[in-house]
Amino acid sequence: MRYRLGVDVGGTFTDILLIDQDSGRTFRAKTPSTPHDQSVGVLAGIEKACAEAGISLAEIGQVLHGTTVATNAILEGKGARVGLVTTAGFRQVLQIARSFVPGGLAGWIIWPKPEPLAALEDTVEAVERVAADGSVVTALDEESLRISLRRLKGVEALAVSLINSYAFDGHERRVAEIAAEELPGVPISISSEVLPEMREYERTITTVVNSYVQPQVARYMDNLATKIAGGGVDGNLYVLRSDGGLASAAAAAAAPVNLLLSGPAGGVAGATWVAEQAGFPDFLTFDMGGTSTDVALVQNLQPRTGRETKVGDLAVRSASVDVRTVGAGGGSIAHVPELTRALRVGPQSAGAVPGPAAYNRGGEDPTVTDANVVLGYLPTQLAGGEIVLDRDRARQAVQRIADAMGLPSAEAAAQGIVDIVNENMFGALRLVSVQQGFDPRDFALVAFGGAGPLHANALGRLTGSWPVIIPPSPGVLCAYGDATTSLRDEAARTHIRRFSRLTDAELADLLAELAETAAATLEAEGIDRAAQTVTYQVDVRYHGQGFEIPITLEPGTGLDALGKAFDAEHERLFSFLLGNEHELVSARAAVSGPRPNVQPAALAEGTEDASAAVTGTHKVWVEGGWAETTVYDRSKLLAGNIVQGPAIVVEMDSTTLVLPGHAAFAHESGCLLISPVEA
Repeated sequence: MRYRLGVDVGGTFTDILLIDQDSGRTFRAKTPSTPHDQSVGVLAGIEKACAEAGISLAEIGQVLHGTTVATNAILEGKGARVGLVTTAGFRQVLQIARSFVPGGLAGWIIWPKPEPLAALEDTVEAVERVAADGSVVTALDEESLRISLRRLKGVEALAVSLINSYAFDGHERRVAEIAAEELPGVPISISSEVLPEMREYERTITTVVNSYVQPQVARYMDNLATKIAGGGVDGNLYVLRSDGGLASAAAAAAAPVNLLLSGPAGGVAGATWVAEQAGFPDFLTFDMGGTSTDVALVQNLQPRTGRETKVGDLAVRSASVDVRTVGAGGGSIAHVPELTRALRVGPQSAGAVPGPAAYNRGGEDPTVTDANVVLGYLPTQLAGGEIVLDRDRARQAVQRIADAMGLPSAEAAAQGIVDIVNENMFGALRLVSVQQGFDPRDFALVAFGGAGPLHANALGRLTGSWPVIIPPSPGVLCAYGDATTSLRDEAARTHIRRFSRLTDAELADLLAELAETAAATLEAEGIDRAAQTVTYQVDVRYHGQGFEIPITLEPGTGLDALGKAFDAEHERLFSFLLGNEHELVSARAAVSGPRPNVQPAALAEGTEDASAAVTGTHKVWVEGGWAETTVYDRSKLLAGNIVQGPAIVVEMDSTTLVLPGHAAFAHESGCLLISPVEA
């Protein structure tokens, strides 16, 4: 079976990309998402892609899936009722938390503290105690534990997080055994497996979140596997992790906390693939969909990853690509509040149902998509003709904004909507670049998602990031990322030692042991040890500091070199160094399988003349007035063709706008590279 299939389920569309691994040829499908049961939209998209390729579903060898099920369960508050077992005296660990209030100095006045995902009445205490060095101070009282667990009848999942269990997990494992007897059928998560690291609150909240989303994710995985198998797919199902690697469906269902940024991670993985083909190792990613925009920074083809994953107000300790999200998408609703009379765009979204007014499905609120229709940037058909846009309805919706603000025309209002949403997305790009100590002018900008190429040129002007890279099939690039990603697993452990009390050999042994644990997981999936790649990361701090910095290191790196690497990163982030001794806090080993054998497609050679791809002309609103613009069919562009702005480049899943004073170069990899004409 030589076909790999990537699936990405978004808030508005479900994207499918079918890849012939031998030739690199791709087949795309884009169908509306089905929020009531995402597997329905997934199967419909798979059938559509296979029909286009002329193959049966049985010829698909692997289905690789990026999902938002875990994320949505948290954002919508629709997870399981979770019971929690803590050490006696620590029952209110979730209520105390870290006493951090988001916002300004007065944030505590206006911030409604969210309710813990495990209610206090569903939290019980276990009489036991383990010291920080792993020694048992108080043995587990099993009889009192059984009595306490019987109070938790009705919980749908159970989390166990005992003090210092990262140093000794025997008590947690025994609690899980007893809980399985007292609460049969209830899935159980223990913190020494989910996050075997220090800090009781972070370890507890991460374990609780794992339990909170576990039943829903497990049901979804089982339902999806059943649906695609029933449809004729005989291949294995894999799910994208937040850190950009793949996990088997069973592993994903067991540790769903690792899937919270599964969807956005697929986009970063896909962007890395295409940027490598185009020859740009350093770039920013800009993924604009129908509901939100995700941005990230990639340096030397390595996405920046963090140890904290944020979903809404919730932060858990789980490795993830450092993606920032803003509520700005094609479906973002424009409105004028009565109090300020100032135009606002988002974060509310029209979603897939009813969608923008232009969709003619009952939506009446003006959206970013409607503004682009009014300005002439969008064709009348999207997703290969599956969605037909109604220009009159779009204009009527946007005219309400013009009337509310006293603007002279719907075009002026539409331009304001587009300008504001561009500034919102520019702010997100600054979060991953300027605020992290990087100059965006040193990076290219990879734009994708259904709406990304439409706004990409404007974002390039705001950031100074050139060229702006528009990948092939930008609307389904997240699915491309899913299909070009390798299996991955990670093992971690807290090991607090000052460098003076640690040797190079002890550090090497610790990392080797963690690598062995992660490698065994991949070996169980059929990945031979010789084909595995291992990367190491350690958390280091100055002795006495309350936080640490993750440092990536090569095998064989000694403590002296590690200390210098930490100093360099500390100075880059904070512009100062301390004289305190270095201290190791935690260590991790991530093991990845081989990259899939997917051959990149290549454009046929052409000249600078792109006239063969011209399909006509169209009027668009640019620089305050209407201008006659050339429309190009992207599928007819050849390598070396140059498209002068203003221009519109259309394809099945997206539309690219080239602004005046800019030009798009068709690269042999199939990417469009947009730059100012003088460049």
